[in-house]
Parts: sequence; structure tokens; C-alpha cells
Amino acid sequence: MTTPSATPQVIYVTQPHLPPLEDFIPYLQQIWANKILTNGGPFHQQLEKELCDYLGVKHISLFANGTLALVTALQALRITGEVITTPYSFVATAHALLWNGIKPVFVDIDPDTFNLDPTKIEAAITPHTTAILPVHCYGHPCDVAAIQRIADIYNLKVIYDAAHAFGVQDAGGSILRHGDLSVLSFHATKVFNTFEGGAIVSPDAKTKQRIDHLKNFGFVDEVTVVAPGINGKMSEINAAFGLLQLKHIDAAIDARRRIDARYREALQHVPGIRCLPDAGEKVGNYAYFPILVEPDYPLSRDALYERLKEHGIYARRYFYPLISDFPMYRGLPSAARSNLPVAAAMADKVLCLPIYPALQPSDQQRVIDLVRGA
Repeated sequence: MTTPSATPQVIYVTQPHLPPLEDFIPYLQQIWANKILTNGGPFHQQLEKELCDYLGVKHISLFANGTLALVTALQALRITGEVITTPYSFVATAHALLWNGIKPVFVDIDPDTFNLDPTKIEAAITPHTTAILPVHCYGHPCDVAAIQRIADIYNLKVIYDAAHAFGVQDAGGSILRHGDLSVLSFHATKVFNTFEGGAIVSPDAKTKQRIDHLKNFGFVDEVTVVAPGINGKMSEINAAFGLLQLKHIDAAIDARRRIDARYREALQHVPGIRCLPDAGEKVGNYAYFPILVEPDYPLSRDALYERLKEHGIYARRYFYPLISDFPMYRGLPSAARSNLPVAAAMADKVLCLPIYPALQPSDQQRVIDLVRGA
């Protein structure tokens, strides 16, 4: 049995990819020379263009963080009433609805992808339903075709929470092209980050223009305000860091792929441990490595979580509790666990193991040994 080291290396489930500090200095010097710190400066404009090119999308609007982007996306499409969404996500997904005075309606998830189950959506639609808010969970694409068919039949908008889905593709190109809008997070823990940041991918220039107005207090020009907007702008420092990150993103994703493959090989025959299906190199971005701790494993999920923590390994129970279990949501009829049996079961089993480009093979082996040696 593995015993704790006297001074164990602390390992978190994810860490930001940090290029050499000296590579960032020229960007800072240019910001000082430009004397523009925010409000859509040169680096902001350059990052929007380079992200469009890299992601294969036509229009993108940068934000200070992903939550503000979600809030603004709902406002941009004038969503009201009820929105069908998943209980299996970070709380920002549903919080953005409440901030807009919208009622979340939770439906269950698919047991293989952990994404919104399209077969459960229609039963949740009411005369008050105006949109669907799915999440590409762990970077695995939703069944976008099935969701769009339902949206078309019932005349619903679709906004994808694509916080995990940077660079993810399907057979036709970027997964971000689906739906009416897609929202990204560039938080420090994401595959691509700007320290803090986010973005909305739009299908056309008119929609982007409305979003850009909304994220800057509704200003069109110095004396004209056309909407009750918010301060959601990304700073030049964050945009500059994003430009630097973008230079290294392919190598970072490739490193994640190798770590993912090693986990799969090492854990595939461990009784009671189940890995999610591999989305594939051309589809997934290896944003997370979730395992399911089944009843035939010697430890409960929480006991394994504590065992790892005792050895300086901070795995995460993404996503536990369910959003629908939190006080501001659990009173909703759709939040009942009997309505969400798959999501409830997955939330009680899931554990995300550390995965990030700088994770050393020896540290990954420590994680593997602890999981296999229970």
C-alpha cells in the first residue's frame, strides 16, 4: 500500500498552463506604450480575430468572465419565462438564468456523455418555455442535431454553455457553430485561459454588435445608450495573456491527450472504476478526466476522494452536489431527484482526476497507484 510522503507534492485536479514569464513581458511593455488598458484595445481586437481563425467561427465577443457572457447571451436573445437546462454543471449555468429572472427547468442527463438527454426535453416543454441551455460537459459534444430538431419544432432558442468545449469539433467543424449562441469560459482552470475571461460566439455581425453593446453598458457611442448593459469587457492584460496562450494551445492539448491515454490504459481493468468513453482526438479537448466509482470498488467515492487528499492529491467531485440540490433551486418541481435519476447517480459516483499539461509522469503515477491500490 502506498504511504504518504513526508513532504508530498500537492497535485490539484487542474492547473493553468503558464508560458515562461519572459514571454509575457513584451506584451506588458506594448500595453504601457499604447496607454490603453481596456475598452476594446488593440490586444482585445487581435485576440478576437485570432480566436475566430483558430476556432473556425465567424464572430466572437470577449468578456471579463464566462458568467457575464452567459448572463449577456440570455439578454441578447431576449430570453424570458422558462429555460430547459441540465442539473449536472457548474452553478453559473443556472445562476445566469436567475440573474435574468428566468426559471430553470431541469431535465436528466445521458449516462454515457453526462450531457442533457434529448429524449427528456420534450416532456419538460410548457407554454412558458423559450429556450434550451445545454452544456458540452467535460468537452464532450452534446447531441446537437437532436436538440436542434426539438428547438425547431417548438420555436425555441438554443444557447450552449460551452465552458468546457474550447477547440472541440464534430464532423462539420467547430462545435461552437451550433445553436443560436455558444458561450465559452477562459477561467484559469480551462484548457485555454486568459486568467479570467469568457466569450460569446455569434452566427452573424448583427448579433455580435448587440452583444458588444450589452457588454459595455449599452453604449453605441459617447452619447448614445441603447440597452441596460453591464460592464463585461475584457482588459488588455487578459487579452494579451490569451494571445500568448494561443501560441501554445496545440501543444497543451496534445499533452492532455497523452495524460488521458495513460490514465485509460492504467485504470481500464481496475474493478469498480469506470472511465467515460474517449471523445476522440479530433473531437475532444481532454479538459477533464472523470472516473465513476462503482459499488464494487473497495472504497466509496468520498472515501477515495479523502484518500487522495491525504496524499496531497486534490481531485474534484465535478459535479457534486447537483445544481438542483442547492437551496435556491431544490424547491423547483423539476429539481426533485426522482426526476433526475441518472444525474443523481452520476453526481454520487464521479471523481475528476488531475489532468493538465505540466502534470509530471511521476505525479500521475502517484494518482494511478493510489486508485489501483485501494
